[in-house]
Amino acid sequence: MDIILRAIAVFIEVIILMAMFYFILNGVRLLLFDLGITQKYSRVVSVLLIAVGCVIAVFLISHLTAFYPPVGGG
Repeated sequence: MDIILRAIAVFIEVIILMAMFYFILNGVRLLLFDLGITQKYSRVVSVLLIAVGCVIAVFLISHLTAFYPPVGGG
C-alpha cells in the first residue's frame, strides 16, 4: 500500500511542478517576443522551450522517484 501511495504522491507533485514550469516557460516565450524576436523564429523558440521542458520533466521524475520520502512515516 505504501508503494501505491508514494507513486500517487510523486505523480501529483510532478503534475503540480510541471504546471508551474509550463507557466514559467510560457512567460519566457512571451518575454522573448516582447524583446523583439520576430514571428519568423516562433517555431525555433517553441521547439527549444519544449526541449527544455522535457529535460525538466525527466529531471523532476527521476529526482522524485529516487529521493521521495516514504509516505505514512513507516
